[in-house]
Amino acid sequence: MTPTPPSESPATTFSVALLQEFVRLGVRDVVLGPGSRSQALALAAAELERIGQLRLRVRIDERVGGFLALGIAVEKKRPVILVTTSGTAVANLHPAVLEAHHSGVPLIVITADRPDSLRGIGSNQTTEQPGIFGGAVRRTWDVAAPSGKPGETDAAAALARDALAAASGPVHLNLAFAEPLSSPVTFIAPDLEPLPETPERDPEHTLTVTPAEGTIVVAGTNSGPRAEEVARELGAPLIAEAASGAHFGPNLVVAYRELLHTELADAIDRVIVFGHPTLSREVPALIQRDGVETIVVRHASAEDYNPGRRVRTYTDALVVEGEPAPRSWAGRWVAASRALIEDVDTAPDIDADAGAHAKAELAAVRAPVTRRSLAEAVWRATWPHDRLVLGASRLIREVDRAVPGKRITVHANRGLAGIDGTISTALGIALASIDPGTTRVLVGDLTFLHDVGALLFGEGEERPRIQVIVGNDGGGTIFDGLEVADSAGPAFDRVLYTPQHAPIEALAAAYGWEYRTAQNRGELDQALTASVGPTIVEVPLPRE
Repeated sequence: MTPTPPSESPATTFSVALLQEFVRLGVRDVVLGPGSRSQALALAAAELERIGQLRLRVRIDERVGGFLALGIAVEKKRPVILVTTSGTAVANLHPAVLEAHHSGVPLIVITADRPDSLRGIGSNQTTEQPGIFGGAVRRTWDVAAPSGKPGETDAAAALARDALAAASGPVHLNLAFAEPLSSPVTFIAPDLEPLPETPERDPEHTLTVTPAEGTIVVAGTNSGPRAEEVARELGAPLIAEAASGAHFGPNLVVAYRELLHTELADAIDRVIVFGHPTLSREVPALIQRDGVETIVVRHASAEDYNPGRRVRTYTDALVVEGEPAPRSWAGRWVAASRALIEDVDTAPDIDADAGAHAKAELAAVRAPVTRRSLAEAVWRATWPHDRLVLGASRLIREVDRAVPGKRITVHANRGLAGIDGTISTALGIALASIDPGTTRVLVGDLTFLHDVGALLFGEGEERPRIQVIVGNDGGGTIFDGLEVADSAGPAFDRVLYTPQHAPIEALAAAYGWEYRTAQNRGELDQALTASVGPTIVEVPLPRE
């Protein structure tokens, strides 16, 4: 592709060459925040979208855009380009960059900047952008403003190749642009080459293990189904967090928190960890126990999992040799877990007559929604063609404590486990999903309000099939579990619980989302049926 007519702006010529090379290398998604200094990149991206070379998403809030890009990259498992202008726009990307860093999500962050002559003299919207993300990016380039000299387009293409090669997590391209900041550009649209498959990297180190009683497998976020396979091959109990990608299979132990305090746990002498466990205190405590060997299978995170710095063995892949341990080892764990999570209060009375049974059914439908029943209902409504995103609140722990095994796609931002950008991430996942299902995101009210700007769709922006389910208990009830909750006095509510009474229905109307409310279990099941467009489901919950 060659620009026609020739560009009069070196910024545009450089931007075109850079983005074209990314497209040639297989990058297909760009998320953009508007701004003057980045206009050459913005207009080039828009033109590339017009001729079908990439998909452009525009968001006015850079923090929203950052997490939207993260969600797209998570779903597609490919790098996404994130473009912003200079100044505070860059700083607003930091939360998403940190999450991508700790989760190993590939983001190509391209920020526009002033040339050297305008830095350090108090120029408007100018700050120290090179290195602004510190160690949270795999690599940073600070590129001088193009001036139209020969070789700059080749340099732009080479920069794209280097950035993509380094993008095992986020990378940062800080591009200085001088006036004129852009000029019109039109492409002749060629046939788009098929998107190349991303080759899987061969593991650098593979460890062979043999089955034995006393071994358990722990699967945290980003484990994937390999953790479940290894548990079956070993004949080991499987502790798989709800967002692990391994929360299924015959060896799954749901009530692991409780069982790690019983005599069953006394027999554990080897723990094999996949992903990043974050949802309990019991797992890190087990790993730090004397006499327990821990093997950690590395994943894309920037840091190795190492509670108490007690882990001595790391590997990139695991191979199991030998017959599984006797079924009695995993079977005791599975049976004990099932006994603990069985909901005897809602079990039907098989001896009841038809009238009594009908009354019991009606009572169940009219029963108030609890956190557990909300978690179970959302899990029950989600199927393999759907996507489920869990916010960092009490509700992800309710899901983790109660739901049975099911092989569905679940995501949570657990790299740093912040509430930032949860709705934005879910929207990115929904927009990138090729499956025809619904993306559901389960959040608390504070997580919802923290990312309420994500509800805004610009004119012409795609509106995916997504349900945001808000468990609204009026504040941060997760802090009610802190040791000081009963002794801190009135200050506790103000500085930790942070009560709120924002009208979620009014917010839904303001942003153009469909709104539903669920006051009981029957209404909740009805509200969770598949939605055509963006929908907010509010579920009032008691504080307790």
